[in-house]
Amino acid sequence: MAFDRDTSSKLAFEFIEFIEQQPNTVQGLMRRVLSRCRSLSSAQAGTIFILRRRGRQRFLHSVSVQNDLIKISREGFIIPVGRQSIAGYVAETGETLFLDDIQNLPPESPFTFNASFDTDSGFRTRTMMSFPIVNFDGVVMGVVQLINACPNGVDVVPFDRDLERVITPVNNIVGRAVERADAAEQLQEKNAQLRRRNLMLRQQRERVEQLRLETEDAFMTTVQLLARAAELHDDNTGQHVSRVSRFSTHMAELAGQNKEFCRILAYSATLHDVGKMSIDVAILHKPGRLTEEEFQEMQNHTLYGWRILRGVDRLAMAAEIALSHHEQWLGGGYPQGLAGDNIPISARIVAFADVYDALRSERPYKPAFDHAHTMKIMTEGDNRLRPADHFDPKLLTVFTHHHQDFERIYQEITSDDSLINPDKLS
Repeated sequence: MAFDRDTSSKLAFEFIEFIEQQPNTVQGLMRRVLSRCRSLSSAQAGTIFILRRRGRQRFLHSVSVQNDLIKISREGFIIPVGRQSIAGYVAETGETLFLDDIQNLPPESPFTFNASFDTDSGFRTRTMMSFPIVNFDGVVMGVVQLINACPNGVDVVPFDRDLERVITPVNNIVGRAVERADAAEQLQEKNAQLRRRNLMLRQQRERVEQLRLETEDAFMTTVQLLARAAELHDDNTGQHVSRVSRFSTHMAELAGQNKEFCRILAYSATLHDVGKMSIDVAILHKPGRLTEEEFQEMQNHTLYGWRILRGVDRLAMAAEIALSHHEQWLGGGYPQGLAGDNIPISARIVAFADVYDALRSERPYKPAFDHAHTMKIMTEGDNRLRPADHFDPKLLTVFTHHHQDFERIYQEITSDDSLINPDKLS
């Protein structure tokens, strides 16, 4: 196949559609990625690895091994990250490798080829393409190895260098999808741990205090993973929820809310957009203007978030924030059209923080604004926002007197994508 620019763009789009198919478990997703890569490259065989950590050690864990010529029995093996192997080298350096004669690597090659699989199986590796899977931060999430390009089904040839043109536009999308699926599986596992621990609590009363502390840790981890999964679903890095949490808790303190309110608000604010996990990815990522039906569905993320969080006592504030953080002080917001003090104070605070951070952030329809320009819009308005209509006037006054605190918090968090620690209030 000739990989000209138009063909590459078409294949990249088809690749993105292919990997978004359900179910998006890590194993299922990575098997599909490997299968698609082999199809595009006419590879006889291939392996896809996910990067894992154990303490300070990093290693590659094989998720799927595929071979058209022989029966495979080696899934689940691990390879250290480092220059002892080809996959380890790619994981360490982030380079894409095209190896046209794998059996005769030059002496100065920084890696070696392990021929044990060929020796044991009778398969012969001749050509190889190996490339990293990276997320939006450029962090390596895994490695794909494709073996023996055989476009006519008979002759093994070197891999087409133009394959890199197909891979590059979708690599971050694949990395994001893998990261999102991995976060969702960790969330499921953490919930399973909570259920097991609650059973132990009923059976072993003498361990009540110890299990309470462990459950608290698991609860906060679950909240963080849920917030992270929601942000990844909406194609962000997690900094947005961190900043909204810090802006919200700081404003709550300045507005006179007590310490317990601020502590709960810190983690509740991170879940304000959790309902976006229920929105179709095609709508979230649509580059152009939304239709009326799509815009209504996007607004429904407030209802979806409330439904996810309601019924859990410790997430009561998070549920009210998810539902009401797009209401406006003089009415006209959604989903209920509430106004004034009928809007929960927690939602009024998060709404203010959310708008400030949105103005500071780059969007498909606007560049990122600096603090001075953002403050001008927040206090004086523009063609999209009327501060007197949108915001609680008391909160607007607090912001006007302490706006430099928001700039300081923004600069502190922007370089750190970790979720906010609710116990570390501003």
